[in-house]
Amino acid sequence: MAGSAADPEAKLLSFQEFRAVNKPRLAYGYGSRSLSQLRESEFGRLAGTVYLDHAGATLFPQSQLTRFTKDLMENVYGNPHSQNITSKLTYDTVEQVRYRILAHFHTTLDDYSVIFTSGSTAALKLVAETFPWVSCQGSNGSRFCYLTDNHTSVVGMRTVLAARSIPSTPVRPEDLCLVREREEMDSHSSCQLSHLFCYPAQSNFSGTKYPLSWIEDIKSGRMSPVNLPGKWFVLLDAASYVSTSPLDLSTHQADFIPISFYKIFGFPTGLGALLVNNRVAPLLKKGYFGGGTAAAYLAGADFYIPRSSVAERFEDGTISFLDVVALKHGFDVLEHLTGGMENIKQHTFTLAQYTYTMLSSLRYCNGAPVVRIYSDSEFSNPDVQGPIINFNVLDDEGGFIGYSQVDKMASLYNIHLRTGCFCNTGACQRHLGLSDNMIKKHFEAGHVCGDHIDLIDGRPTGSVRISFGYMSTAEDAEAFLKFMVALSLHSSGHQPVSKARTGEPGAKSTEDKAQDEPAIPNSHCLSPEEDHHSDSRIWNNSHPSHPPLKEVSSTWQFPVEEPAGVLNRSPELPVVTRICLYPIKSCAAFEVTKWPIGNQGLLFDRSWMIVNHNGVCLNQKQEPRLCLIQPFINLQEGRMVIKAEGMEPIEVPLEEDSGQAQIYQSKVCADRVNTYDCGEEISKWLFKFFGRPCHLIRQSSNFQRNVKKKPGKDQLSSTTTSLSLVNEAQYLLINTSSVMELQKQLNTSDENGKKEEFPMKDLISRFRANIIMNGTRAFEEERWDEVSVGSLHFQVVGPCHRCQMICIDQKTGQRNQNVFQKLSESRKRKTNFGVYLMHKSFESSAPCFLSVGSQVLPVVKESVHCQESPASQRHQDFTS
Repeated sequence: MAGSAADPEAKLLSFQEFRAVNKPRLAYGYGSRSLSQLRESEFGRLAGTVYLDHAGATLFPQSQLTRFTKDLMENVYGNPHSQNITSKLTYDTVEQVRYRILAHFHTTLDDYSVIFTSGSTAALKLVAETFPWVSCQGSNGSRFCYLTDNHTSVVGMRTVLAARSIPSTPVRPEDLCLVREREEMDSHSSCQLSHLFCYPAQSNFSGTKYPLSWIEDIKSGRMSPVNLPGKWFVLLDAASYVSTSPLDLSTHQADFIPISFYKIFGFPTGLGALLVNNRVAPLLKKGYFGGGTAAAYLAGADFYIPRSSVAERFEDGTISFLDVVALKHGFDVLEHLTGGMENIKQHTFTLAQYTYTMLSSLRYCNGAPVVRIYSDSEFSNPDVQGPIINFNVLDDEGGFIGYSQVDKMASLYNIHLRTGCFCNTGACQRHLGLSDNMIKKHFEAGHVCGDHIDLIDGRPTGSVRISFGYMSTAEDAEAFLKFMVALSLHSSGHQPVSKARTGEPGAKSTEDKAQDEPAIPNSHCLSPEEDHHSDSRIWNNSHPSHPPLKEVSSTWQFPVEEPAGVLNRSPELPVVTRICLYPIKSCAAFEVTKWPIGNQGLLFDRSWMIVNHNGVCLNQKQEPRLCLIQPFINLQEGRMVIKAEGMEPIEVPLEEDSGQAQIYQSKVCADRVNTYDCGEEISKWLFKFFGRPCHLIRQSSNFQRNVKKKPGKDQLSSTTTSLSLVNEAQYLLINTSSVMELQKQLNTSDENGKKEEFPMKDLISRFRANIIMNGTRAFEEERWDEVSVGSLHFQVVGPCHRCQMICIDQKTGQRNQNVFQKLSESRKRKTNFGVYLMHKSFESSAPCFLSVGSQVLPVVKESVHCQESPASQRHQDFTS
């Protein structure tokens, strides 16, 4: 039913209304202290933010960090392996924390030992390496079984075991339950072969809580993953479970329990533990021994005696003892704020139950559900369901909306969630119905874990997950639900149509509209006489001395709106109407009418970027005010002038002083780049503008960042594969006709009759293109394989997948989420806009300028079959 949307009149219950209709009244909060006070005093940094990724990492309270830093300032903690007073303090504190950890899990040192690790993954690896495996041919050896609904780190244990000829068997949850129900297990009490079964106390994918009673059932032989003679041990992956639920090891005595403390406290990260049942500890076989683990050993002979303590025997080297100290404050503060894990369990489940109930009730006007939820429960009991909701969004015809799209939309509402498969491919396959062959085909199609390829052949490769933490509030849940209602309104397939259509009275043509665009006041050009100075080769803008720059410096520059003769071209052929470069990444555009070309693209395009105090590149998604910083390049004087409202202009030289520059390592889109700092003066200028420490850095001329090769594309010339600080390619081209299509959508009145105008020039600036062209049909550029602009030849390397930056008005820095939403609607939930270009090598030499008015001659992809307009057909005939 095209055009239907979620019913705006269908009122969702508020959280208070939901609690009121549920008897007995659902738990919420922690006694007399209000959650709003807790959020204000301990999590003030969350103001305006809806954080719903607590299963990924929860957040630390301010008082925990304050107490910890105060502790460090007042005490001296030395290496616990030394014998001095400060070291003794560290050793005793660490031992006290071990007691505190065991008390948290309702056990003592009599039953369990705490081995500190770098996290639960390291704890799992330790079990794989030290378990008493027996390697035999056939079925006479040890076996490792694991639930398919397990974290990647559990599944990865099988590679350690494969090297020792230990077979691994995946077990589906439904199959394990069937084994228990049949009760056909044979008794093999006389066989002492050791087998290991691992399952999660709580699925990190769906929040399903698997029965803790399985621990004793499997250990006692009442149930078994596979029918084998021997003794079964249980590895309980509790990392997800203990973040919001109490675990009583006095009742459920698993043999091994890996945990990560940041899941519970938010801080410290990089610290976990393996809790080992003392009855099992003597069976573990350790190979490598490190510092602090030996009671005695010889360097010149095979003599080694391990320490008697389980912890000291398995903690190789010096543990992260200051982080262990931080745990004490984590336990203290958590208990003080919440009263304990049982309260957290009830509080977080109530929020999840409310959100699940409302989310599952959302319907489009045709009755179709807005979401498909992946769950094994109905969220009726916190003993079987944790505070995790996993789902995919559907359109009103039942089609999937990609999780990457949902993630981008959520960020517009400042909602932080997680998407993908969550390092749990087994659960992802089970719930999404993905076969092994489909997973392999997805990989062959280019999809890897953690990327943004969310739909292949209309089917999802992953899903969306939200999760609640102890500081989550009803307001968080309600804000998320309001977002989902808004998302469903924009996912109905409704396509608003502008009243004035092309060809109707009062409607301007694409070309007329383009010529009506006002020129940007700070546009610049090189004078026409510069053609006489041009070198026929492409300039190398990574060369430290920029020889062509000295040639150009004899000419002069001036602001121009339309230079004479520049638009004297055939009206039937597409042409370049505007050229923009962005000298400082994510800052304002510098518009020109003619500009030199380098081997990295437009000369000085994205040669600089602004980084924070940690050297991390800033972009407009994090700091929208970047668009208010305006760079102006003066080639004649060899300087870049940087301006911003309320700030004195500051200059940066174009020439690189490579002899004096100190090289720093930075990252751009996961690529390592060598950069250097542009000096203290510009850093002070940026600090004054942003109110926090920032630096302007420039890509080093001695470093070449190569293009990542993509499968299926022609290999680019080795001399033209260098990139500046751009994201993906040397150039970005957009089509004015495509922008006009989006403008029609944006300028249509909403359901309340309100209409917001988006001027063409302002809309174009949001897409931050280098080349803006006119004269072809909307989105025709996406069918091109190659394109010539004047005498320059480019390969089209693919579409630009847009992010939330297009929501930022480049003149004011203000956000407007409608731009992204309308783009998604108009492109059938895709957010592609514009195409990336790279230099393509030809035998003939190329000119060194890109000019407004140059004709654009495309070569259409051979695989595309459709009716060509006469103009576009002539383009093909000409280029062929």
